[in-house]
Amino acid sequence: MKVIQETIKFVKEKLKDDSSGHDWWHIYRVWKTSKNIANNYKNCDQYVIELSALLHDIADWKDNDGDFSIGAKVSREWLSNFDSLNEEQIDHICFIVENISFKGANADKPVLTLEGQIVQDADRLDAMGAMGVARTFAYGGHKGQLIYHPEIPPINHINETSYVKNNKPSTSVNHFYEKLLLLKDRLNTEYGKKLAHDRHIFMQDFLNQFYKEWEGEK
Repeated sequence: MKVIQETIKFVKEKLKDDSSGHDWWHIYRVWKTSKNIANNYKNCDQYVIELSALLHDIADWKDNDGDFSIGAKVSREWLSNFDSLNEEQIDHICFIVENISFKGANADKPVLTLEGQIVQDADRLDAMGAMGVARTFAYGGHKGQLIYHPEIPPINHINETSYVKNNKPSTSVNHFYEKLLLLKDRLNTEYGKKLAHDRHIFMQDFLNQFYKEWEGEK
């Protein structure tokens, strides 16, 4: 469809130089995984899912002083260019874009539609497994974080908005405990949970190996 193809071009151009792990290829994987999950649910709106997946990181709140609405604002401005989309569809897509991010272990969880749950699962799956490991260290380097420091513990049960604004010290390895290892139990769909199983185990195995190498055991 024209809107999807034009949106792909828009997002590619917007994110082509991103080095934080939120680049076009992250979007591509979330888009593909969203479609994969959606194939298991006959009553979902594939059109809304695809556009939400493509736009979900068009303006990352973590780079905009914790403004969770920034992505929805950019998405609405873009989608308003297309007469084939009605206001209800645009509102739905923008709601998903604004509300699927992990905002902290204790942050309020908005009630998502099935379409939102599918895109959220796809986004969270890309933060897990081998891809999650790679993206964690890419983002840590992008932000100038240490890989690991034994004297800096993970920040537990934090509202991630406060973490962004207060710039509390953490490390890339801590990010597994602050977010990534929590995701398995925060997926929505049964198919998403199935995909998460092996990815979760991979991250646990990676951390076990990391600590052994850190101590010179292997």
